[in-house]
Amino acid sequence: MNILLVSPEYPDTFWSFKHALRFVSKRAGQPPLGLLTVASLLPPEWEKRLADLNLTRLATEDLRWADYVFLGGMSVQAQSAREVIARCNEVGTKVVAGGPMFTARHREFRGVDHFVLNEAEITLPPFLDDLRWGHPQSIYATDEWADLTTTPLPMWELIDRRHYATMNVQYSRGCPYDCEFCDITVLYGRTPRTKSGSQIVAELDALYRSGWRDHVFFVDDNFIGNRVKLKKEVLPLIIRWMEEKRHPFSLGTEASLNLSDDPELLDLMARAGFEEVFVGIESPNVESLEECRKTPNKNRDLIASVKTLQRAGLQVQGGFIVGFDHDPPSIFDSLIQFIRESGIVVAMVGLLNAPINSRLYDRLRKEERLLKAFSGNNTDFSMNFVPKMEYQALLNGYRKILATIYSPREYYQRVFDFLRTHEPFRHHVAPLRVEHVSALLQSMVLLGVVGKERWYYWKLFFWSLFRRPRHFSTAITLAIYGFHFRRVFEQYF
Repeated sequence: MNILLVSPEYPDTFWSFKHALRFVSKRAGQPPLGLLTVASLLPPEWEKRLADLNLTRLATEDLRWADYVFLGGMSVQAQSAREVIARCNEVGTKVVAGGPMFTARHREFRGVDHFVLNEAEITLPPFLDDLRWGHPQSIYATDEWADLTTTPLPMWELIDRRHYATMNVQYSRGCPYDCEFCDITVLYGRTPRTKSGSQIVAELDALYRSGWRDHVFFVDDNFIGNRVKLKKEVLPLIIRWMEEKRHPFSLGTEASLNLSDDPELLDLMARAGFEEVFVGIESPNVESLEECRKTPNKNRDLIASVKTLQRAGLQVQGGFIVGFDHDPPSIFDSLIQFIRESGIVVAMVGLLNAPINSRLYDRLRKEERLLKAFSGNNTDFSMNFVPKMEYQALLNGYRKILATIYSPREYYQRVFDFLRTHEPFRHHVAPLRVEHVSALLQSMVLLGVVGKERWYYWKLFFWSLFRRPRHFSTAITLAIYGFHFRRVFEQYF
């Protein structure tokens, strides 16, 4: 068999970092980890190619070469996925589709020959067996959860790592919490399932052998879902491996805010090389947190918790939502003030949407408030339900938040506030490369000469260079991030 694995294109969103990647001559943020793992689950004698449409166009000759196209993706990639399916149908190449988008929404897609849904460790083997005997079915699904200790190493040899800004690893699936707006527990369950420490070390080792010496992101929806295993097995093994290899990577991940309650875990993560963490804070409004059942954030001083993570050396990236039924008219000013006081530089503020099959989706359907399917992008000024707050007032307030927190004055002030107190462990020192020098020079031109933020840029440039030289690269990186965020949102202002 000739298999073409296709990763659909991401639109220009908050997390695409499209406008930032150009500074470092990268074409995509992360490789398609799911497809690379699926590739390892396929028969080893099959020929495999990867077409990441964030890097390249889909060539007709590749479609004709393939016996099957294996298509994955998330909801935000739906438009590109439909285009891929149409191209395959035109050429006559069969399509096998799976991953979170198709698991949640496969009925919306026409032209797919076989859906292999849920977790491939369970549903892919019966498809391959049926294919071998010549009678593959149209849908393969399961109610079971995969044993991640059986998950193979991703097939890294299918990618050219030079085109990506960071590599990625998955340690666990599932989350112990059940926030109303989230579909993670529907897709992966409430009991976190994990790989072994030796598996994670093997994955890091594979990246190391490939020549990678930069950032690695753990894509888990909640890295600390199983704290006991992390503290007793996984993090000690990562620490030992990092020390033996002289800390070739910096690490990042996603976690719940109650990470701040565990000093031992924070210390182990810092020693392992974790430098950033994305935290879903959602709202400073207590009633809104109650509404969405954001359990880890209730009954705590949210800003104090963020400061605890920052003091531990972590750069906190925060996720926020407006549009809850219990949001008061003052929520927009409250959120601006919260972001300002917390010192969270990378603050992703989105409008509430209801992913299909989430508890929020089910509630809104019963209340007859649903409008359409979720686009997968909650920063594109769209909602898929009727909010309690008057819609135009909600959009105007949302626009005010973004126009304020990503204005050069506000954004650069948060960068200053963050860098004044930030003291990371800094085990990893990335080797200086041509793209780093190029990024600096481009920032000096695009931000320091052409950009409307030039006064703030040069102030940060010289302040960090002479007052906080260890943080100079971080300062320039955050300045470039700000450029990207403004470019993403400026169409709405």
